[in-house]
Formats: sequence, C-alpha cells, structure tokens
Amino acid sequence: MVVEPKSKGFICTTAHPTGCYRNVEEQVRYAKKAGEKYKCNRHKGIQKVLVIGASTGYGLASRIAAAFTCKAATIGVMFERPAAGKRTATAGYYNTLAFDKLAEEEGLYTKSINGDAFSVEIKEEVINAIKKDLGKVDMVIYSLASPRRTAPDGVSYTSALKTVDEPFTTKSLNLNNNEVVTATLEPATEEEIEGTIKVMGGEDWELWIDALKEADVLEENALTVAYSYIGPKLTYPIYYSGTIGQAKKHVLHTANKINEKYPDIKAYVSVNKAVVTQSSSAIPAVPLYLSVMYKVMKEQKLHEGCIEQMVRLFEEKLVNEKVPVDEEGRIRLDDWEMKPEVQNEIMKIWDKITTENVEELCDIEGYWDDFFQMFGFRIPGVDYGADVEI
Repeated sequence: MVVEPKSKGFICTTAHPTGCYRNVEEQVRYAKKAGEKYKCNRHKGIQKVLVIGASTGYGLASRIAAAFTCKAATIGVMFERPAAGKRTATAGYYNTLAFDKLAEEEGLYTKSINGDAFSVEIKEEVINAIKKDLGKVDMVIYSLASPRRTAPDGVSYTSALKTVDEPFTTKSLNLNNNEVVTATLEPATEEEIEGTIKVMGGEDWELWIDALKEADVLEENALTVAYSYIGPKLTYPIYYSGTIGQAKKHVLHTANKINEKYPDIKAYVSVNKAVVTQSSSAIPAVPLYLSVMYKVMKEQKLHEGCIEQMVRLFEEKLVNEKVPVDEEGRIRLDDWEMKPEVQNEIMKIWDKITTENVEELCDIEGYWDDFFQMFGFRIPGVDYGADVEI
C-alpha cells in the first residue's frame, strides 16, 4: 500500500517502513564513519551494551553508536506495535527491524526484546538473554520515555507536563497553522508531581540495576547512563522547575544512589541537547524554541541531531578514564546549545517573533523535517508514491 503521513498537531499515526529503514541506515553510516575517525579512542569497556528504550530518538542513536562506532554487541528493549491490517507499525518497530538487519549484515550480535520495560517479566527475559548469549554486559543505557508506568506493586502512574506552584504564560507555536500564540501552562497537583516522578524519575532505572546486579550480569566497573535535559531559563518553568524537572532531579539523585550502593559501577546522567520528539512537541513554547534554536545553531555550524550527540557521548566523553562532568556530576552534551553566543542570539530573536515573521526568524521547515523524519517521512531518496509492504 501507499503510506502517507497522517498527523494532527504533535501526533503522527502512521510510519513509513522504507523511510524508517533509510533513516536508521543514514545514522549507521554516520556512526561507522565516526568509528574510523575515533578508532584510536575506542573504549575497551564498551563491548556488550544493554539499551533500555532503544527504538527511537536518543535510545536508538545510543544503540547505533555502541554497535557501529564501538563495534559492541547490543540488546535493545522497546515497547512497539507491529502492523495490523491497514494500520502501519509504529516507527520504533520499523527502526528496530532496520537496526537488527544492518547489525547482522555487519556481523554484530543484536537481540531486540519487545515488551514493557517497567515489568518484572521483561527484566527477567533480558537477564536470561544476557546470561545465555553475552554472560555479562559492561554498559547499560537507560533512555525510556513513556507517559505512564505500572510499578512492581501494581499501582499505575501517569506523568504530567505542567509547572510547579505558579501558572506559566509564554509564546508558543500552533502546530496546525504555524501561528504564534500565547499559551498558559497550569500548575500540577501534588498527585501529578508524584506521578511524573514515578514515571520519568529514576526509580525504574535503579530497579533495572538492582535486578542486573543481583543476577550477576554486570561486569565489574560497568557504566550506566540515563538521559536528562535542563534547557535555557526561557523554559525553566516548564522543564527545570516544572514536573519534568522534578523527575529529572530524581534521576540525578538516583545516579548518586547507584554509585553509593554499588561502588564497582559508575552511574552518570547525561544532559543532552534539545531535539524534536513527539512528547516535546506537545509542550507549550518548546516547538517555537526548537525552531529558533535550530536556525541559530545551524548558522553557527553547531547543530547536532541524536546520532551526532550520541557518538560524541561515546567517543569524547565516556572514552575518558575520568569522564568530564559538571559540579553536580552530570555529563553536559548540551554544552553547544548552552553557549552564551547561541542563547543570546536565541533571546534576541525570541523577543521579535510574531506570526507574520515566524517563518523568516525561525527554522520552521527544519522543525517539521525532523518531526516527520521520526516517522520515516521526508527522507531524501524515498519514493513515497510507491507501494510498500507494511
């Protein structure tokens, strides 16, 4: 069948199998080229890698960087839906098929486990796969993104993208018509704050490390990394000081807790650059901020997507015997985004943006390219008029 993008606002309900394959293939090509460049720096301790949340965004890019830059064996965990009737599979499902095929062609070990990573059953399945095929792993990437979670005690929690204490009013982009509007984000209740921490905080990351350690499938001196975001002061009420920020502070607390509990493991939080994701597209101000940031960083030749960030994480940060961190112990991959010359230019533009000049002052096209490419659309060289097997 011919597959077309069906979207409304920040939701895309279709994915293109050929486009997803090409998108993964392009990231693999970048990672392999980087592997040649960095081969003298290849981290000997990154040979068997578990990626939890491995099918899209930073998780997928982490798995690609581990496999094709470091030549590591990888196990990926994801929760994706296959095709059914005329309904396409999710983009993450197609991405995973593409990764497995490309890794096998390269002679790399790959195993993908599709299921609820929050569950005890999937943890056990992963542990059994490690014991059977790899013995132990030397790195665990935690890149899980989900709106809800059922904890081991059976209680379900839902995350909320809200402020804490005070409402926040800001400029925003109406994704249906590219109109600049004013949006207000209401403060969360205590229950919503707790739910967001339960879903997006570090509790499940710690449960994974506990389970892996108890099963004796972690190498001595293993690394584990979870991902976070801080952002500029412009978005502090939403991110840094909002419900997401409370969850991310819990992730950092969890890293410190893991380091104290298991002295032979090194746990890090990597603060990454802002990129287009389906969840970030739903947050007021963020699509507009991303559109300005893309324009500024591209003009200053500092722009990076997920794969560029993850290659830099593996080969310029984790490769060091002493991993470079800030005063709170975080790896800063948002260092280019937060450069004063970048943020100052963003604020100059932000103050001037209106509906009339938004396409001139912002990289709207770049934003939408990244949005649709997440689902396999707008990929150069793909014939979107051709019939494909979904």
